[in-house]
Amino acid sequence: MRADAQRNAEKLRAAAAELFQERGLKVPLKEIARRAGVSHGTLYNLFGTREALIDEVVTGLAADRLDEAAEHALSFEKAGEGFAYYIEKVCELQATDPAVADVVSGRFPAAECLMAICGRTQNAATRIIERAQQAGAIRQDFTGEDLLVFFGTNALLARAVADTAPDAWRRQVAFLLEGLHTEPAQAPLSVAPLTPQQMYDVMGKLAGTP
Repeated sequence: MRADAQRNAEKLRAAAAELFQERGLKVPLKEIARRAGVSHGTLYNLFGTREALIDEVVTGLAADRLDEAAEHALSFEKAGEGFAYYIEKVCELQATDPAVADVVSGRFPAAECLMAICGRTQNAATRIIERAQQAGAIRQDFTGEDLLVFFGTNALLARAVADTAPDAWRRQVAFLLEGLHTEPAQAPLSVAPLTPQQMYDVMGKLAGTP
């Protein structure tokens, strides 16, 4: 890559990171090019697709913070407290950073790095859930799919009320955590959790993908 192309690519990465954090991963590519001070055609020549540009910057935008949240949750001596911390932290990240919300929901399945982060987040969430269940801290029928659907709806809520009630998500998290307590004893649910395919379909619809 020529020196001028390298400079333009760096400008585009920086502009994309800023706008993704401000407005989410669906921000128009023309706006990214405009902020970077290059033409729309230059963006396409250098990256080709939105997904390729996302993959260039998504690790710095979301992966480190999501990994850190999971690692910290697993470090709690009391698994139930670690579980509660993880839910609250991921929901807070979704509410304050639209890019993280889009990453957790797997909004762009053709973006390989994004989907790898999404998969890693799902695996970490399952470990955190199972650890809390083994400790008797949360009900046994709560699944990783249940949590991902909750994260998907939380992202929509946070985005919808960002200007009017930015802390509304905290109320929903409080209800979720209270409902998952094992004391007093909870009655069995009459509806089974989503299958992995159903969960994938639901998350795609929540994220606005086909």
